[in-house]
Amino acid sequence: MGELLRFLPAGSDSFLIELADLETAQAQFDRLQEKGLSGVKELIPAARTVMVRFDPLETDRAQLADLIAGMDLSVRMAREGSFFEIPVVYDGEDLGDVAGLLGWTVEELIRRHSEAIFTVAFTGFAPGFSYMTCDDPAFDVPRRKSPRVRIPAGSVAIGGRFGGIYPSDSPGGWQLLGTTPWRMWDTQRERPALLAPGDRVRFRRLSAQQSAPVSMASAKPTAPAPPESGLTITRSDRPALYQDLGRAGRADQGISESGALDRFALSEANLCVGNPRDATVIEITFGGLSLLADRPVTLAVTGAPCPLTIHRSDRRDVVVPLGRPFALDAGDELRIGLPPEGMRSYLALRGGFQVAAVIGSTSTDTLAKVGPEPIAPGDILVPAERRSMAVDPFRPLPWPLPRSGETVTLDTILGPRSDWFTDKGLETLVSQSWQVTAESSRVGMRLSGSIPLERRDAAELASEGTALGAIQVPHSGQPVLFLADHPLTGGYPVIGVIAAHHLDLAGQLPIGANIRFNPIAPFDPMVKETIR
Repeated sequence: MGELLRFLPAGSDSFLIELADLETAQAQFDRLQEKGLSGVKELIPAARTVMVRFDPLETDRAQLADLIAGMDLSVRMAREGSFFEIPVVYDGEDLGDVAGLLGWTVEELIRRHSEAIFTVAFTGFAPGFSYMTCDDPAFDVPRRKSPRVRIPAGSVAIGGRFGGIYPSDSPGGWQLLGTTPWRMWDTQRERPALLAPGDRVRFRRLSAQQSAPVSMASAKPTAPAPPESGLTITRSDRPALYQDLGRAGRADQGISESGALDRFALSEANLCVGNPRDATVIEITFGGLSLLADRPVTLAVTGAPCPLTIHRSDRRDVVVPLGRPFALDAGDELRIGLPPEGMRSYLALRGGFQVAAVIGSTSTDTLAKVGPEPIAPGDILVPAERRSMAVDPFRPLPWPLPRSGETVTLDTILGPRSDWFTDKGLETLVSQSWQVTAESSRVGMRLSGSIPLERRDAAELASEGTALGAIQVPHSGQPVLFLADHPLTGGYPVIGVIAAHHLDLAGQLPIGANIRFNPIAPFDPMVKETIR
């Protein structure tokens, strides 16, 4: 009799293969990579799972489950890598707590951590973040009850059975032991990620006096002199970002897809001005942007309905509509106000923007720190002057977007970890409203409900792949809804995933809006027996 595999739903186009242990998960990932199954877009290996992302127009979970269950995993590839001795200053905020959990003194914790050998099992969470197993079995401690909003780059941490080093400033729930001055991710290196699966690491204790501050800035070529014409940013209340449709298929480098949070609005803005629907645009969060034209240009704005006013060079003000192309002459200033509804607006320029792609995309990934720098006052947006089609002044008018205080229903597919929650917890998910809090960004929205979600088991979940739209639930029971810049992997159970047709809507929810989750499919894990 073969082994039983579970195939757990994880949204409209993804599922998890649940496996017995890390070794089996690595073997499954290696074999799937070797086979290259039709319709599979991306694979994300983790501690005891492999996430499979597929094209729903080519295949589905049931068809792929049958094919995967028939694979032979008995022949396993040996993994060997490089050895690194990484310096660390043991100044972490959680040293005392971790020592207490393990029944050690802080000095004993530091000694044993610096004597152990760590091996990179898989990558994820963020570019340059490696999940490392330890040859000292004592290092198995729970994550923090509530994740930190910001963990500094270079932080050396442990969580569950794994160790890791945060490559950039990011949220996280691991216990902090110290910091290293080494850069884990640098796009100027031939291999941007310092560590890869199979590499081994020993941490070398460093005094605070010997350490240098962690610098995440990469060496960059000298920039050319600013061009004489374009669109000069004269006001930016919040950083505006270049966005396109993202970096699909880059999970092997620890990079999520990123891209515009409202893809329909991006496409509409481009079609208004005659661009290809996937051309780069400017994503503006909650308005508050002004641009001065040095030359004639044609623009359009879609998404959240910001007031649009052209302040002419002759001091006249002209109001222009959302979702329609309009022209600026040299000396005109476009002033984009605050939207009464929605959260994100999209500015398209006829002919496109001149901006360099980074790892295949012009999108700015705010978690991974990959892509063009955020746009700030004084920056010049340079027209690319690519060939365009005719402008389209007759695009469908946009429909209303959510306002702060309003309740929005989001269709949800239960899984992959719905069975980690009690019946009461599942009922709470759908029966009460969840408010979008101010702790929200392109990475995800922290939600708040009067009753936290009740878990069936408080055990630690081994890190596993996460999907766009995942509703991840930390120990506090207050969920986080992942958006485009979400981490590739996470260590808290995901109770459900927003259906693909409501992802754009989720990206437009303002702070103070309320969410009701509407399950459109029951939790339906498939169980298949392997043939071996």
